[in-house]
Amino acid sequence: MKLVGLTGGIGCGKTTVLNAFRALGVPCFVADSHAASYYDDPAFVQRVADLLGPSVLTADGQADKRRIADIVFANPEALQQLNALIHPRVMDDFHRWAQQQLSPYVILESAILYEYGLHHHMDCMIAVYLDQEERLRRLQLRDHASRQQLLARMHNQLSAESKMDRADYVILNYEGNPRQRQVAYIDHLIRRP
Repeated sequence: MKLVGLTGGIGCGKTTVLNAFRALGVPCFVADSHAASYYDDPAFVQRVADLLGPSVLTADGQADKRRIADIVFANPEALQQLNALIHPRVMDDFHRWAQQQLSPYVILESAILYEYGLHHHMDCMIAVYLDQEERLRRLQLRDHASRQQLLARMHNQLSAESKMDRADYVILNYEGNPRQRQVAYIDHLIRRP
């Protein structure tokens, strides 16, 4: 079985592309969804509080995810430390999950596969590309966040162009572009022996 990484900058449409692969029967693992579930574990939440300070806890001891995001997106070192706590666990979960799948390949989706060296675990990489202005437009509509907040998040990731340059395959995710055809073509290439 091949391990395929799918990445792209925030707001580029990775979820839409991932759903197109799912429609072709490809098992997909979304790193952020699994990482979000770790916040249900009190021991993990305590490790985050030890790392970032007690202000990341609500009055009842739960993780205040908005406060965590405010801290880490304003402090690259804190973001690095939090990701160092999360990503080894994500990769362990991904490898266990992948071993249970019956498919020629599986996809691990994460915006930061390159940033944390996780692409080294993959047999090939797919980058979803959309230019920054269009990503900002979509994100402002979706997240109701300011341009400044969104740019701060984007600057914590490799540029979309850098991800595109490093990838084995690129999907151009513009409206009106034949996204499904691109996905089907890449699926065909990956399935080849």
